[in-house]
Amino acid sequence: MTDLATRTTVAAAPGRRRRRHGGGGPRAGTITAFLLPFLLPFVLFYLVPIGYAIWQSFQVVRRTGGQYGTSYTTFGGFQQYAQAFQNSEFWASIGRIGLFGIVQVPVMLFFALVMALLLDSPLLKFKSFFRVAAFMPYAVPGVIAAIMWSFLYSPQLSPVVDVLKSIGLQPNFLGPGAVLWSTANVSTWLWTGYNMLIMFSALQSIPQELYEAAKLDGANNWAIAWRIKVPIIGPSIILTTVFSIIGTLQLYAEPAVLRQISSNISSTFTPNMLAYAVASGNNYQQAAAISVVLAVITFVLSFGFMRLTMRRVGQ
Repeated sequence: MTDLATRTTVAAAPGRRRRRHGGGGPRAGTITAFLLPFLLPFVLFYLVPIGYAIWQSFQVVRRTGGQYGTSYTTFGGFQQYAQAFQNSEFWASIGRIGLFGIVQVPVMLFFALVMALLLDSPLLKFKSFFRVAAFMPYAVPGVIAAIMWSFLYSPQLSPVVDVLKSIGLQPNFLGPGAVLWSTANVSTWLWTGYNMLIMFSALQSIPQELYEAAKLDGANNWAIAWRIKVPIIGPSIILTTVFSIIGTLQLYAEPAVLRQISSNISSTFTPNMLAYAVASGNNYQQAAAISVVLAVITFVLSFGFMRLTMRRVGQ
């Protein structure tokens, strides 16, 4: 009788476990309740606008009865995309922003890496002060930063220009050959601290035992930094590079502000500015097509870079 009761209890146990966990009703409801505050804004303010932009990009405006007839919107296939690819201003803005990214992103990330390594170095004093000082520009909104730098670039207002003129130089930060790099300087000043913080956080997670072992093997601080720290935080460097690629292709605020004081920045200076200018002319379908193409280029470049570099570092 005892063996039979034991076998019966063991056989019934899985059933009881299934009855306890099989439904999952309360747990599913709790998970849904926690996810709704994120999912609703994500769907309404992210997925829906993206879907609407894609739908708009396949529409065209036609008129009945000639130029002054009644306008109506209809499906136009890839006509808007064909016009975007035939637009010379679109390709000029892509080339301009490509040159911007090739130069500005490596320079910015190099400064961010050097600053992160210095903050992680045991030789640096007042680390808290320098960490806050390096991150402070990121706390300044991009528009405010661009306005501030526009005063420093202006020949009539800038003390920097006055100092350079006093030593015989004639700087023209907003000239046709320099305005792109003046814009890059604003972006570098604004985002270096942000990228530095990501790298510095990765450095803080490295076990101290690795440094102690390296010192026992005779490695100095320079060797520890470039042969141990930098390879270990490789994924963080890749992450900041991907963020920088995305941010570069979305560049808008800095050149839009500097355009108010420089005639060398046109309304089509960057792809985002071109899309805005086209939309301001009530050609929303063409602006949507430009935006979709820019989004695809951003995805291909950022995702392709991440896959390529992650494969090399063995992730």
